Amino acid sequence: MHIDFRHLRTIRAIHQAGGLARAAELLHITQSALSHQIKGLEDQAGVELFVRRSKPLKLSAAGLRLLRVAEKVLPEVEALEAEFSGLRQGSAGRMHIAIECHACFEWLFPVLERFRQTWAEVDIDIRPGLAFDALPALQKEEVDLVVSSDPEDLDGVIFQPLFDYEPLFVASSQHVLAGKDFVEADDFRDETLITYPVDRSRLDIFTELLTPVKVEPRAVRQIELTAVILLLVASNRGVAVLPDWVLREQRTSSEYVTRPVTKTGLTKRLYAAIREDEADKPYMAHLIRLAREIPVRMQRPVEREAV
Repeated sequence: MHIDFRHLRTIRAIHQAGGLARAAELLHITQSALSHQIKGLEDQAGVELFVRRSKPLKLSAAGLRLLRVAEKVLPEVEALEAEFSGLRQGSAGRMHIAIECHACFEWLFPVLERFRQTWAEVDIDIRPGLAFDALPALQKEEVDLVVSSDPEDLDGVIFQPLFDYEPLFVASSQHVLAGKDFVEADDFRDETLITYPVDRSRLDIFTELLTPVKVEPRAVRQIELTAVILLLVASNRGVAVLPDWVLREQRTSSEYVTRPVTKTGLTKRLYAAIREDEADKPYMAHLIRLAREIPVRMQRPVEREAV
């Protein structure tokens, strides 16, 4: 026996229509062609599927059994067809994002909220990229986009610039360093440095300032939440270095001050790493545009690049 999707659609249409003429209309075929389909279907099944000479046309017990299969299988097939159609048209897909920036969750959520308004059929997932090797995972197609401030030369991967930011020194307004115009590496030797709970290789203050000149703070304390870091800083229990856009998102307080790191300040850039062959996907390009634009008050946008 060979039953195909055409047979399942035929028996479902006849059941829904209650007669051959209306069923033929639903299937967009002639009534004669439908009669031939019914004969072929019963030949394939080897049993009668319809009660003859009944009005409206009724299914036999065997026909009802086949109908139950059709009602189970066809919706799944039709959903799959719709999904594949969306993929072909660029309106659906997968967007699994890895974040190598601990504070970026607060920035990314409003971006994704706007993104979903346009791309509701794109499956979104977020993974903390600090917990695994995010860029190799991107190359292996385990994730689709990596938010990172450390571009690398990787085969098949491009880094789209999002925005520039400045790491700023944060201290209590009562701290001795609050009176300086800027801080330097040596200023950290006697300090408790409060950081996010990530490896030093992912922290700007170490990679850009302390590690190159081999300066070690008196102590390093790791805290998960930005608000808690600022509470500890305000109570003079340590100092921190945080991105300027993170600080602009927090409620301002007279209990702490911010200063540039070095006389000229530090400038870093955040990137979206994606596979080169996916750069022209409409939803991918739209997400990157939103990431550059939302919210403007958090960012110092870089020069736009076409994506």
